[in-house]
Amino acid sequence: MTILAALIALLIDALIGWPDRLFRRIGHPVVWLGRLIDGLDRRLNHGDWRVLRGMFASLVTITAALLPAVVLQILLGPLLAAVFAWPLVAARSLNDHLRAVATPLSRHDIVEARQATAMIVGRDVRTADEAALSRAATESLAENASDGVIAPLFWACMAGLPGIAAYKAINTLDSMIGHRTPRHGEFGRFAARLDDVANWIPARLTALLIMLASGKTQWAGLRADAVRHRSPNAGWPETAMAKALGVRLSGPRVYADHVANEPWLNGAAPDPDATTLERALTLYRRAVVIAAAGMVIAFLILR
Repeated sequence: MTILAALIALLIDALIGWPDRLFRRIGHPVVWLGRLIDGLDRRLNHGDWRVLRGMFASLVTITAALLPAVVLQILLGPLLAAVFAWPLVAARSLNDHLRAVATPLSRHDIVEARQATAMIVGRDVRTADEAALSRAATESLAENASDGVIAPLFWACMAGLPGIAAYKAINTLDSMIGHRTPRHGEFGRFAARLDDVANWIPARLTALLIMLASGKTQWAGLRADAVRHRSPNAGWPETAMAKALGVRLSGPRVYADHVANEPWLNGAAPDPDATTLERALTLYRRAVVIAAAGMVIAFLILR
């Protein structure tokens, strides 16, 4: 039933996403989690024992997401609880956010493309050209296909609403405090490691789905490139996307205060161009459809 519930959540998200009217009225569950994490960060991230303080903040956040989910699933059952899982699957919003970059790129509107890209990546894109913008957006699509879509669906299949709720808490913790900075290097260490564990299988599953969606079987070098990435997980979907599209991704990028000399993924290939992101979005949608088909098959086998 948890597999069927995950399918229902994906279907609702694909049809309507999270409507702006609803967001303006009540916000979004991830925003609620973000406010809790921010408050814990301000109150606990100081003095000694920062690793333990960060662990406590992480456990409080996960518990705050998990307990209501457990209660709802007990009271409603996994199928009705799927309605509450729907906002935690970001398949439609991811497509929409990347579409906002792909459209101006396709008509070579560099100014609008920079503005849209700046909304979804942390790097400085004020002077980025079409290749750099396409590369940044395509990397974001690949990584978030795992973190925002496949991983939530995976944990929903494993444990229903509690599974997806706990995962989103972990992932939101990592995005807010799981950074190797002076402020969060110790405080966010537990959250970052927990996110690595939670995404280990989904990241590799996303890479598989992307390659299947491309119709290619060129797996040679995928692991070799993926493990060179600074993240133990993000390198897998990004490398798969790079190989499926026949372009190189990652590489040096500019941030506000430094240049990060990251290794190239699929480095022998050419840079992406203005059309690459459109092709990446097509692959992404095919990968989600394949994931849904796999869930249907699993449900029919296990029912």
